[in-house]
Amino acid sequence: MFRESPIIRWRNYSDRYKLSGHKCTKCGANYFEKKGMCVCGNLIFSEMFFSGNGKIVSFTKIHSGPSVFEEQSPYCVAIIDLEEGARITAQIVDCKYDELKIGLGVEAVFRKLYKSGEKGIIHYGTKFRLKL
Repeated sequence: MFRESPIIRWRNYSDRYKLSGHKCTKCGANYFEKKGMCVCGNLIFSEMFFSGNGKIVSFTKIHSGPSVFEEQSPYCVAIIDLEEGARITAQIVDCKYDELKIGLGVEAVFRKLYKSGEKGIIHYGTKFRLKL
C-alpha cells in the first residue's frame, strides 16, 4: 500500500501555504481558523482564500520565544485584520520594530518559519511585511 511521505504531506497545509480560510454559508463571515459554529449559529462553511492584504491592529516584540525561533529573536508579531474580515496573528518581517504602527497596511509573504528535528527540516509558511 502506498503511503504519502510526511515531507510531501506538509506541503498541503492550505492555511500555511495558500492562506485559505472558511466562509460561513449563511451570513458570509470569514474565519482563518476552522470553527465548529459561526457567530450566526450556522455549522456549514466553504473554503475561501484570503488576498493576504490587511492592517495591523496590535503588535509586540518577542525577545524570548520558543526554541525553534531562537535564531530569529528578537522578532515582531502582530494581530492583523485581513481585508476579507478575518483576524490573524502572524510574524512581521523586513522592518524594524520602530517602523510598526497600528493601522499600517501589510501584505502576506512566503518565508521560512523554522527548522525542526535532527536533520533541520525547514518549514515554510506565511508571514507579513509592511505594504510597499
